[in-house]
Amino acid sequence: MQWETVIGLEIHAQLATRSKIFSAAATAFGAEPNTQACAIDLGLPGVLPVLNQEAVRMAVRFGLAIDAEIGRRSVFARKNYFYPDLPKGYQISQYELPIVGKGQVEIVLDDQVKVIGVTRAHLEEDAGKSLHEDNSLGMGGMTGIDLNRAGTPLLEIVSEPDMRSAREAVAYARKIHQIVRYLGICDGNMQEGSFRCDANVSVRPKGQAEFGTRAEIKNLNSFRFLERAINFEVERQIELIESGGSVVQETRLYDPAKDETRSMRSKEEANDYRYFPDPDLLPVELDEAFIETLRSDLPELPDAKRHRFAQDYGLSEADAETLASSRALADYFERVAQVCGDARLAANWVNGELAAALNKEAKDISASPVSAEALGGLIQRILDNTISGKLAKQVFEALWAGAASADAVIEEQGLRQITDSGAIEAIVDQVIAANPKQVDNYRAADESKRPKMLGFFVGQVMKQSQGKANPQQVNQLLQAKLG
Repeated sequence: MQWETVIGLEIHAQLATRSKIFSAAATAFGAEPNTQACAIDLGLPGVLPVLNQEAVRMAVRFGLAIDAEIGRRSVFARKNYFYPDLPKGYQISQYELPIVGKGQVEIVLDDQVKVIGVTRAHLEEDAGKSLHEDNSLGMGGMTGIDLNRAGTPLLEIVSEPDMRSAREAVAYARKIHQIVRYLGICDGNMQEGSFRCDANVSVRPKGQAEFGTRAEIKNLNSFRFLERAINFEVERQIELIESGGSVVQETRLYDPAKDETRSMRSKEEANDYRYFPDPDLLPVELDEAFIETLRSDLPELPDAKRHRFAQDYGLSEADAETLASSRALADYFERVAQVCGDARLAANWVNGELAAALNKEAKDISASPVSAEALGGLIQRILDNTISGKLAKQVFEALWAGAASADAVIEEQGLRQITDSGAIEAIVDQVIAANPKQVDNYRAADESKRPKMLGFFVGQVMKQSQGKANPQQVNQLLQAKLG
């Protein structure tokens, strides 16, 4: 039997506010356990939550970015369940009336564009964290509870079940990750839990309209784990059904060490949470002026930026895609292009030499030792023939090591390119005179073989000039003299 996979994602993006969604407690990562949880976060008697307006702004910005319906009136509800890291016994979330309604995003996979629907995006508070294996706390194998995250603002983004493979799910998750970072509403740090995914996975016979029973895989904190967990779960469900069993609706965890999912608990339905409007929070009502102000403040988004890079700068789709992948990288590239005046060469250097150096040292573009101005200055010296492309790599290495500017490196290391025709011609004559056998072979060879053979003479000239001779002039002189 042929099977079809059906996947929907629930993405939790931690909003980049300085305080929590209903209190003034800090949201900074890395604090000592239980030092950033106040009386409101703990739900102590007599306290009242107050909504963080900045969280509302960020949620609306996201909704506008995916062309979604914005809830002019949204309501907070209490989601009731009992777990050690949920001190109130309920989580404040949104249910029937979320702040962001239906929207959509486009993904591109194998040059094919696919639209993935977004069902809703709602505001909610995070729970605390159960620490089961943290020996640094000296708990002797017991579970500890850190409530620093309790009350941290989250935007839960729920997709339609539109994805049919793990690769599509990863492409969609990456697109949401890219959008929230472009908007500046989430830092997207998956290692710190700022961006995490729950995957709802089911299978059904191809051609069947009815969905199969789904399993939810919780808290996937890397794109690689997301793909591996979905692939494992699909195989597990197919094998289970084909062997005569049936899939149970449940919540599962992914174990990256064993590359498998395992059962955690039975999956609750919405009515199990006994949702009801939170009596301590008024409905959120948004007017058109508020929404339009946020719309006018939206940055250029990834798809629009990619299209502009290809159209205005004449870049390939691949280069435009890479350069628009993050807002910081796109800004860096545009500054380099502005300084040097050649966008294509700027793209080649940013996607080539700079990207390789960043990858080698696992650095983000924001931590690049070479500023956009310094790289633009280096490219200028290639364009005005002060240095060759080969020497430029030597200059780049010096800039990466901390040199102030390309001009300073060129002067200090004596790297200025030789462009004097007479000086280059003298070196060419010496090379030809020193290699009579190679000259005879070149002149006797077919035209098709000569370009490769010419490389020998070019290499000898460049060696004698210590790499400083202008390569274009060297080629022209050699071709003229060798005939």
